[in-house]
Amino acid sequence: MSSSFNAPPVPPSDEIDLVALFQAVWQQKVLIVIVTALIGAMAAVYAFFATPEYQVSSVLRPAAINELDALNRSQIYVLPPGEALIRIGAALESYDTRLSFFRTHQNLFKAFERPGRTLEQSFEEFNRNSINLVLPDPKKADSLSAYIKLEMSYPKGIDGVSILNGFIEFAIDTERQQIGADLNVIVKNRLNEIEGKLKAARSSYEIDKEAKIATLNEADVLRRAQLQDELKALRAQLKIIRGDRLVLLNEAIGIAKSLGIKKPSTPSSLGDENRAGTPGMMRTEINNQQIPLYFMGVDALEAERNALQRRTSDDFTEGRIAQIAKELQLLRANRQIEVLNRRENEDLFLINVEPLRAEEARLRKLNIDMSRLKLVTIDKQALEPLSPIKPKKALVLAMGLVLGGILGVLIALVRTLLASRKRMASRQVPVLGSELLGEGKAQAPTRVC
Repeated sequence: MSSSFNAPPVPPSDEIDLVALFQAVWQQKVLIVIVTALIGAMAAVYAFFATPEYQVSSVLRPAAINELDALNRSQIYVLPPGEALIRIGAALESYDTRLSFFRTHQNLFKAFERPGRTLEQSFEEFNRNSINLVLPDPKKADSLSAYIKLEMSYPKGIDGVSILNGFIEFAIDTERQQIGADLNVIVKNRLNEIEGKLKAARSSYEIDKEAKIATLNEADVLRRAQLQDELKALRAQLKIIRGDRLVLLNEAIGIAKSLGIKKPSTPSSLGDENRAGTPGMMRTEINNQQIPLYFMGVDALEAERNALQRRTSDDFTEGRIAQIAKELQLLRANRQIEVLNRRENEDLFLINVEPLRAEEARLRKLNIDMSRLKLVTIDKQALEPLSPIKPKKALVLAMGLVLGGILGVLIALVRTLLASRKRMASRQVPVLGSELLGEGKAQAPTRVC
């Protein structure tokens, strides 16, 4: 093919004759066609026999406000729709989430497994080359709302739709479980905090109760001591009064005996004893002066003295002693202390704990169905693609023909240049030989005949 090719002469000047060059290339049009056909055939083989690669995608947008109302109304865990979308996006991009899905759904990833590779190495290839998270460009304002787009490229024979949709559901469920776990921890911490405050209130109540009981006991002891002191003083006073009365009675008895007054009498009647008394005559004496005691007569005075001497207690003579005895009897048992000690449910008497109890009851009855919590809206689910994204047969064939034509022209140009250089070299060799021969003749010695 190359031995019969004769390139047209190319001018030896530095300028390139495009016409001559085109003619030289055109003479090799068969070569160009053959190269183009070979490259085109190779492109056709690749286009029709290469494993097709498909791409699926899914778009997520923020959930409606009412979808998260049950969680936000708990006043414990606040999650706006935008933040929920960001959390789902972080879960979709998380290496751990993807690896967990890969491990739990190995039947979907059989095509990614290679002999001699570990599970993590097979996952690394899938994670690096197959799945991609697309976020909206913050510099562009054409997007009406925030969104997250997840794309997956996969070869033929893999259920990419099930993988992508399953992974999104897995990520949402994982994040939902994480939110549920966080909510349980927060509720538990709140309950522990409330329980701590209730324990503090109980401790304060116990301290106040013990202080009150101690105060009441102290008041009872003090009152009992005061009453006993008063009782002792009253009894001593009554004893002194009784002793003084006995002294007075003894003195009065002596006077009455000396005057001969045996029966109760008066000063006026004592002066009229010799008067037998006029019949029908009644004597009335009005006197503001106190009659001396001895006018009671010896009999009455001795009777009173004997009674006082036989007396063992003077308590009945003083009404205050009975009152003191009554008060001492009441002080034997403090009913207020007994009531305090008999309280069974002391939580009912705690102060300022009603809000804590209400909050505790609310937290214990809090029941949010996390399985029905909608964190994001799946605006577009992955669907089975109608055609592969690679290889694009028409584009591959066109590129093959173009590249084949370019390669054929380059080969033709190279052959033309090489042929031109050979001709130039073959022309320069005879000229150089003749020049060398001429110089030899000029230098030869002249013979003398």
